[in-house]
Amino acid sequence: MDIIGEFFDNRNKGWCIHCAKALMNLATNVDHVPSKSFLRDPRPENLPTVPVCTPCNNGFSKDEAYMVASLSAAITGTTDPTKQVIPSARRILEKSEALQTAIKRSSSYTTIGGDRRLVWKPDIERIKRVVVKNARGHAFFEMGEPMMGEPASVRIIPLEYMTAGDREEFETLANPMDVFPEVGSRMMTRVLTGQDLTDDGWILVQGGVYRYVAVQIGLMTVRSVLYEYLATEVRWDN
Repeated sequence: MDIIGEFFDNRNKGWCIHCAKALMNLATNVDHVPSKSFLRDPRPENLPTVPVCTPCNNGFSKDEAYMVASLSAAITGTTDPTKQVIPSARRILEKSEALQTAIKRSSSYTTIGGDRRLVWKPDIERIKRVVVKNARGHAFFEMGEPMMGEPASVRIIPLEYMTAGDREEFETLANPMDVFPEVGSRMMTRVLTGQDLTDDGWILVQGGVYRYVAVQIGLMTVRSVLYEYLATEVRWDN
């Protein structure tokens, strides 16, 4: 990915975007958004990062591992570590038979459209924590806006479960040129230069693996697509 500078309000940089505590009083880390564990090797250079406090950064680790392993198992249809599509999922599942068992228990067969399908029902609250964590990071990195409050809504759904109309709306709302970003923000730079943007306005982190967009609709709306399988939307309202 390209290096893009920002020129937004420095006063927004002094707080952890997750717990709203002043960073000057805390140990801090640089948090990658999206989490590196979702990506394939070799990972892109210059991944987006945001400063957060160390307790918050460490606090997401177990949920991130759970989401990565659950997502990979859902895509591949198995918890067998050797068959995972996400490289880090293989390592995560190899280290924990208990996690393999827990994820396997979240799956069951059901009939969809006349076909018998294996479906996965992971711990959605753990998944939501990671999705909101990354959405906060995307909003801050692209727009310079710390979304410290609780979101008004969080939507997580496989793309294949969307209707054609829902899929079109999900994809087309993404164009940030419809809602001009704040001057000085990275998103404004992207709009003007096209850096890392797809033709329809998504920010491409890694092809076929992760794309996202942050748009000032409501207070802020952040959408992402993982492995062209899982769609997410986090929305904050005024």
